Amino acid sequence: MVDLHYPVRDVSSMQQQDLRRIIWLASFPKSGNTWTRAFLANYLAPKGTKLTINQLNQFSTGDVRQDFWDAAWGRPFQDQPVETGVALRPKVLKLIAGSKPSHHFVKTHSRIDRIEGQDLIPASVTVAAVYIIRNPFDLALSYARHLSISIDEVIERMTSAGGVNITATQIPEFIGRWDNHVSSWTGARGLPLHLMRYEDMQANTERSFRKLLEFLQIPQDMGALRRAIRASRFKELRKQEQSEGFGEKPAGMDRFFASGTTGGWHSAMSADQVRRIGEEFQLALERHYPEMLPQIHETMGSSR
Repeated sequence: MVDLHYPVRDVSSMQQQDLRRIIWLASFPKSGNTWTRAFLANYLAPKGTKLTINQLNQFSTGDVRQDFWDAAWGRPFQDQPVETGVALRPKVLKLIAGSKPSHHFVKTHSRIDRIEGQDLIPASVTVAAVYIIRNPFDLALSYARHLSISIDEVIERMTSAGGVNITATQIPEFIGRWDNHVSSWTGARGLPLHLMRYEDMQANTERSFRKLLEFLQIPQDMGALRRAIRASRFKELRKQEQSEGFGEKPAGMDRFFASGTTGGWHSAMSADQVRRIGEEFQLALERHYPEMLPQIHETMGSSR
C-alpha cells in the first residue's frame, strides 16, 4: 500500500533517528525520470488505482519541493543567494527523509558532490539510488526544448562544470557537466545503485522495469507490471498533459511530453554540434554508449 502523503515534520525531533530512508531517482534533466516515476507510481499504487502525472508528487517527492524548503527556512524560501541554498539543503533533506517512516523515493537532478562543506547527496539520508542515463545527443535536443533555448546554448550548459538550475523561488539544483553528473553517481563508492539507460527502456520496456523491480526487491506481478507500463507510456502521459496540464512543466514551455523517441539527433543536429558533444564527452560515451561510437565518429569526421 502506498502512502500518498508527504507530511512536513519538525527537524528537531529527527536528530537521533536513523534517516537513511531515501531511494534517489536521479538523472540529468530530460533523461527519463518522470517516466520512471510514473511507472513506479502506477505499479505500487493500490489495486485498481491509476495515478496521473499530476499525482506523482503524492507518490514520490523531490529535493527542490517548495514546502520542505519553506519549513526548513522557517518562512517562505525565496530570493536567497545560492550559498544560502547550499547551507540549508542538509536540513531540507532531513525533513524529506523523515517525512515517511521507511524507505521512499525522492527525485533529484543534483550530482553527487560536496560544496562549501556540504554533501549534496548525504549518506546519512540515503539507502540506495536509481540512476537514469540518456545519451547526450538526444538529451540535448530534449533539454533545449525544455529550456526554450538553442541546441548550441544547451551544449554550453551541458559542458559547464558549474551548471546550476534555479527554481522560480531560487532553490538551486547543482547539475554541472553531463559526464561529471553521470560519473558522480555511477562511481559513488558504497552506494547501492541501479543504472538504467533510457535507450534500453525504449527498446525493451518490460525487461528494463522488471530489472528495476528486482533491484528494489519489489515482488513482481506481470499483470500489474504491464498495466503500469501502459499507464506510463508516452502516448498516455501526453494525453494526460493535453487534458489536464502538468504541474512540473516550466512556464513558457509548449508541452512537457514530446515524442520520447531516440535517435532524433541524426537529423536535428549539425555535424559540428555532434563533434562538440562527442569530443567533450568521449570517455563517458566510450563507457556507456560504445555502440554509438562508429556513427558519432562518422558524423564528426564529416565536419572536418
